[in-house]
Amino acid sequence: MADRDRPLYAVLIDADNIPAKFAGAILKEITTFGEPALRRVYGDWSSGRLNAWTKAVRDLGMVAHQETANTVNKNASDIGLVIDAMDILHTGRFDGFVLVSSDSDFTALANRVREQGMDVIGVGESKAPESLRNVCNRFILIENIVEESTPATKGTSTGKKNPTEAVPLIIRAMDKINSDDEWYTLGQLGQYITRDNPDFDPRTYGKKKLSDLVSDLKRFETKRAGTHLQIRRVD
Repeated sequence: MADRDRPLYAVLIDADNIPAKFAGAILKEITTFGEPALRRVYGDWSSGRLNAWTKAVRDLGMVAHQETANTVNKNASDIGLVIDAMDILHTGRFDGFVLVSSDSDFTALANRVREQGMDVIGVGESKAPESLRNVCNRFILIENIVEESTPATKGTSTGKKNPTEAVPLIIRAMDKINSDDEWYTLGQLGQYITRDNPDFDPRTYGKKKLSDLVSDLKRFETKRAGTHLQIRRVD
């Protein structure tokens, strides 16, 4: 790959599987990782079911790809998206892929891309199966990014996990890091957590950042070392 300040991603969206109302939030989230240089949306645009996506494609500067469904109730997007992904993969123009779908059918595609040594970021709803989440380098839940971009109503339940449920993930990551003392750099800790749990996100636990999450957990103590935040177990 050419040297770049930001990695280039090929974003492939399964419109038959993802609601159009999330399109803006998804693209905004992708820009935190790199440049969504290619933005393609796949679906049967003649069916009338994707009218909402038609507006999103126009407003967000994406490209719609027609995939005609030859069988009733069969997702037409799958095969067209996979074929295009293979063509894009072999051009060598991109640093990674973003697959936007909750469909387990794309698990094999994500596996193939990673075999080629490229990163795969998955984006999907909480119904996405573990097989798809775990094969990605990182998997982002749409429920998290939508709440991030839309003000929540006070007093409403967000369905977030209790922050204490993250404790085993943090401790497991600590056990895998070779450290000279009991303090761990938060950045490195986050990398190890995500390697084992691609869908890990502090927002799942109601926190914006990992530092906010660990600071509220009584099992850990934090301190500043220059520009780095460090953490250790208090037990």
